[in-house]
Amino acid sequence: MSLLRRLAARATAGPDYPPDAPDLADVAVAGLRLPLRASIAVLATTAIVVADQLGFLVPSEALGGNRPLGLTALTLERLVLFLVVPVALIVASFRDSPARYGLRLGEWRWGAGLLLAGLAVMTPIILVLSRLPEFRAYYGDTTEPLGPLVLNHLGELIPGEFLLRGFLMFALWRRIGPLALVVVQVPFVLTHIGKPDLELWSTFIGGPIFAWLDWRTGSILWSALGHVYVLTLMVVAVGGATL
Repeated sequence: MSLLRRLAARATAGPDYPPDAPDLADVAVAGLRLPLRASIAVLATTAIVVADQLGFLVPSEALGGNRPLGLTALTLERLVLFLVVPVALIVASFRDSPARYGLRLGEWRWGAGLLLAGLAVMTPIILVLSRLPEFRAYYGDTTEPLGPLVLNHLGELIPGEFLLRGFLMFALWRRIGPLALVVVQVPFVLTHIGKPDLELWSTFIGGPIFAWLDWRTGSILWSALGHVYVLTLMVVAVGGATL
């Protein structure tokens, strides 16, 4: 048992994320002192999510158009909104490195090990859920070759993970600590409205697990790969992909 306790202690011993001077800088607004970087991250993330939901860059009539490099218009939009825009803010406005916001390999040994353990648990759950009519209706309404499907999932979900659990979470973490892990669940849950009800409620579990993995490894890569695997497996299991 002592060996298991030591292993568990090591698995849950995440790094510190000490703030630097710019992380602690405040700005005075109408008599209030607000944390500058954290406030920018919250407002920018909210605006980005709203722009995505409104089809700000890609009107609905353009969603079925040409696919440069095999990427859909929606994937290209999210690459820009969820990745390029926050990276530009970090570099140009924060004058900081995106690596401090999870855009790096991180502790890859723990990341890969914890990810594989999580996927071993999730695989049978996804296969059971894929039998439910609401999941089959939502994810199996169209079919697509597996290669382009995975490519587009990578193009959407890696930027999505970076926006919420990289840019936003790590900016908040250096001001409010672990509460940041809870705060980032709000936009994550809301972006799942319209999906099957059971999936929406599951985000209250999956979101914190992904955020914890990002905190533990210092990287958004491992949660992003897990997200891609889960979504792709679901689409394949309901018959929405051709091999």
